[in-house]
Amino acid sequence: MNRMFLLALPLTLALAACGGGAPAEKSLANAPLAGASIGGPFTLVNGDGKTVTDKDFAGKYRIMYFGYTFCPDVCPVDVQNIGGAMKLLDKQNPELAAKIVPVFVTIDPARDTPAVVKEFTSAFYPRMVGLTGTAEQVDAAAKVYRVPYAKRETVSGYLMDHGRQAYLMGPNGEPIALLPQDQDPQAIVAEIERWIG
Repeated sequence: MNRMFLLALPLTLALAACGGGAPAEKSLANAPLAGASIGGPFTLVNGDGKTVTDKDFAGKYRIMYFGYTFCPDVCPVDVQNIGGAMKLLDKQNPELAAKIVPVFVTIDPARDTPAVVKEFTSAFYPRMVGLTGTAEQVDAAAKVYRVPYAKRETVSGYLMDHGRQAYLMGPNGEPIALLPQDQDPQAIVAEIERWIG
């Protein structure tokens, strides 16, 4: 390969990164989850009882989180942090915030009716979309998002063990990165802005 080309390449990349002119969208080719088989078609029901599919979110970035409203500790904290991150973005970068839809999908449809998921998500962030459905619909959605879950019987009823990941998904439904939903809202904002800010 031409030696002058090799010497010039870092300079060219540096200029491309610093840019001049209009800022370009960040490249997602090097995103942590780029090319992973996470996400796909789903059909669920929103808090108003209306059928929703993955196509309803086309063109929007999404934060996808699976949990359940009866979760005694983890889910409320995670969803509070996601909602807090969106509130921060609303203040700090409203243009970016408008491009993102946070989505909560229950893995406990027996208890999480449309009204229950709507009340739950509204308590954390008004634009968060709560989704439920039949057991089969929820199972299909959890499978395409690679979220494991299982019912565990307890003395007082049951709990749902489940994967805890929060995915940042692109406008075409492509996986971008895992968000640190177990950290404070600013950490989530930082990760979002790293890829799409």
